[in-house]
Amino acid sequence: MTGAVATHLNADGLARALRSGIHRVIDEQDFLNRINVFPVADGDTGTNLSLSLGAALPLLDDTEEAHLGTLLAKIADALLDSSRGNSGAIVAQFFQGMSDSAGEISRFTTYTFGKAAELGSEYAHDALEKPREGTILSIISAFASSIRHQTVRDKEERFPDLIGESIVAIEAALEETPEQLDVLRKAGVVDAGAKGFVTLIKGMAEFIVDGTIAPKPDLKQLFDESMSFDTSAEGGDSTYRYCTECIVNGTEIDRRKLRESLAEIGDSLVLAGTKRKAKIHIHVDEPEEVFELARGFGEVSAEKADDMHRQHTSSHNSARQFAVIADSAADIADEDLERLDIHMVPLRIQFGDRGYLDKVSISADEFFEELRTNPNHPTSSQPAPGDFRRQFQFLANHFSDVLAITVTARVSGTYQAAHSAAERIDAPGRIRIIDSLNASTGQGLIAVLAAECSALGMGADETVALLERVIPETRAYAVVADLRYAVRGGRVPGYVKTIAGMLRITPVLRSSPDGRVTSSGFLFGRKRRIRALARYIAKDAPADEPLAVLIGHAVCPEDAIEMRERLEQELPNIARMSICELGTAFGVHGGPGTVVVGIQPWRLPRNGDGNAK
Repeated sequence: MTGAVATHLNADGLARALRSGIHRVIDEQDFLNRINVFPVADGDTGTNLSLSLGAALPLLDDTEEAHLGTLLAKIADALLDSSRGNSGAIVAQFFQGMSDSAGEISRFTTYTFGKAAELGSEYAHDALEKPREGTILSIISAFASSIRHQTVRDKEERFPDLIGESIVAIEAALEETPEQLDVLRKAGVVDAGAKGFVTLIKGMAEFIVDGTIAPKPDLKQLFDESMSFDTSAEGGDSTYRYCTECIVNGTEIDRRKLRESLAEIGDSLVLAGTKRKAKIHIHVDEPEEVFELARGFGEVSAEKADDMHRQHTSSHNSARQFAVIADSAADIADEDLERLDIHMVPLRIQFGDRGYLDKVSISADEFFEELRTNPNHPTSSQPAPGDFRRQFQFLANHFSDVLAITVTARVSGTYQAAHSAAERIDAPGRIRIIDSLNASTGQGLIAVLAAECSALGMGADETVALLERVIPETRAYAVVADLRYAVRGGRVPGYVKTIAGMLRITPVLRSSPDGRVTSSGFLFGRKRRIRALARYIAKDAPADEPLAVLIGHAVCPEDAIEMRERLEQELPNIARMSICELGTAFGVHGGPGTVVVGIQPWRLPRNGDGNAK
């Protein structure tokens, strides 16, 4: 089919229409992000809809011989797997309803298309615990109602006329959204998800009416900077921090019971899917509660949790020149994460058949308790490519540059995974992947330095040049309290632990300028290991310039405090020093009692209190 659609819509026609509509949504993603204030003003609705719908594009390339019902089933499944955010999950459920309505038919008539749209609307509404008017649901309802009304009124309706009249109805419904939600009226915008669905249908109409397909957009062009909206209004009623999602696979998922259980722990709940596969979207403070609850209904996969608070802060922070993001191998003090708006992509932690998102669905205390008691030694893996891609897409649509600081490529594939994800981003911002040649507190210091530069108004080029000079001079030093965890993880042979125990010596681990983490000596005695390490660091650290110091501890805060006091005595040139909880980079091999100290030349202007100006 190459021309406009007349009285029937087959698989190829639907594929071409959808491709045109999805291209239009992707083209508008910046605009949709800018007007996003509900349910949370985190500026990502356009990105989420683009990523969600974009997953269907590969299925739409070759449909000459495809069956309509089969194509819709594949589209619904792809959208369910890839759906992002509230609107993405609702659109996925709309297409699930259309797929179930189409069944085995090989083409849509205007009547069967109307029935499919109506069932899609019912599915979309049923997916929400508390449906709200003035959102994408209102537009889906208006679309389905218009189609069904026309097909009842005019038995021989043609698709171009059908879609044309439905556009009039959904545009009218879109204009009403500010009157239905106070947050939209106060911000002076229509609902972003609703606008996205209107854009999808109007893009589809281009093919249905005149046979043309909207071209794939060039997202390298920024919107006119004069185009702005007041998005300072509070985004809905959600007080929760994490936008949490996962997929549940089972045989007979009780979706009603699952929905009721989830509704007790968060808000903005969307439950899409079928009895065999369900997609959960919910806003909560504790993502692990969602994953734990979901495991009672089937096998859980594709866990993700985005920090809406940090996204909201970033999307409204025009003072910063660029965004900084790190993987969770970096240990950073909580106050610096908040103050400097540093984004984090979690590593994956696996204890046997139980998986966690590092520092998101498992805390440091919980991790080390699990490490101490679980017979399965944990394995850590790099973030999933989708985790990087989702955050890169968001940040690159809000900043001209994004600096991603990764754990050393010598010990992890995270650096390469970040590169691969960055290559797949189609957004205005430039993404730069920087190998920290470090881990833990060393990597954390590099991320903090980059974020300090952004806060000072420095440009990305100037900051990268500074990082290139400082990274080889940044070190991390570590001592462990018990070598058994390193033995269990295969990092240290058992005989080394035996010899160290007999001689009462403690090995010192240190990062090297080429990115390796190696043993660099031994400390004699166990009780004085903190004092001995402080002296070891003082001998190794530069004495002729100010230093930034970050101390990480594995559930041993008293050791961290002692280390701070010792270093203050040994290193009078410390300009800035912080303490943080230790994560998995060293913790998985060091276990409870591990102390890691990061040292870095402090190259930024300072106030009298040692903080960046």
